[in-house]
Amino acid sequence: MQDFTGQTAIVTGATRGIGRAITLALLSKGATVLGVYGGNTRAAEMFADECKQYGEKFRLYKCDISDEKQVSAFYAEIEQSITSLEILVNNAGIRRDSMLALMKNEDWNSVIDINLSGTFLMAKPAVMLMMKNKFGRIINITSPVAHLGFAGQSNYAASKAGQVALTKSLAKETAKKKITVNCVSPGFIATDFINDLPPEQLSAYKKMVPMRRFGKPEEVADAVMFLSSKKAAYITGTVLEINGGL
Repeated sequence: MQDFTGQTAIVTGATRGIGRAITLALLSKGATVLGVYGGNTRAAEMFADECKQYGEKFRLYKCDISDEKQVSAFYAEIEQSITSLEILVNNAGIRRDSMLALMKNEDWNSVIDINLSGTFLMAKPAVMLMMKNKFGRIINITSPVAHLGFAGQSNYAASKAGQVALTKSLAKETAKKKITVNCVSPGFIATDFINDLPPEQLSAYKKMVPMRRFGKPEEVADAVMFLSSKKAAYITGTVLEINGGL
C-alpha cells in the first residue's frame, strides 16, 4: 500500500490534465501537495474548490517556472511553512507547433524555457532541500516525441529530449544522497493538451497506438505514484513509457 503521509510534494501544472490526476492521487494517499500553476487562474480556482476537503494539505501557488526570480520567490515562501520536501513532479509544459522553417523565434524560446529550463529551475532548489534528509523523488514528465520526433514539433521534441538527458545526468549526481530522478513519458493522453488538435489528426494519432485508444490521466498518475514511493528506491535515471505500445 502506498502511503505518503508526512511527505510534501510539489507538482507543477497541477490544476489540469495529467498534473491534476497526479495531485489528486498524492492527496488521496496522505501527501501534502504544493500545486504550481501558470496562467489559467479560472482552472486553478475551480480545482482549489474541488480540493477543499484536503484543507491545508493542498496549497496552490501561481508561478512562471521559466522565470528564475519567480521560482526563487516560490521556494523562499514555501520554506517558511514546510520542514522537508520529498517529491517534485515537473509536469508543466506547453506546445507551440509549427514547421521549423516557419517557426517564430519566440515560439521556440517559450517551449524550451518552460519545458526544459523550467525543469532545471524547479529541480535545482528541490535537490538542495532533499539533500538535507538524504531522500527524494524527482519525476520529470517527458514525451515519446523526445525520441520519435513529430513534424511541426521540433521545439517540443527538443525540450523533451533535453528533459531525458537532464534526468539521466541528475540521477548520477544525486544517487549517493538517496534521491532518485526518473522520467515518465506519456503517449497520447486524453487531456486538453491534445484536444485542441483537428479531429482528423486525433484519429490518425489513435491509429498509431497499438491499443487503439488514448490513455487516461489516472494511468500516468499511477506510474508517478510508484516512482515517488519508497518501493522505487533502486530505480533512477530511467524513462517509463506510458503509451499503449506506441
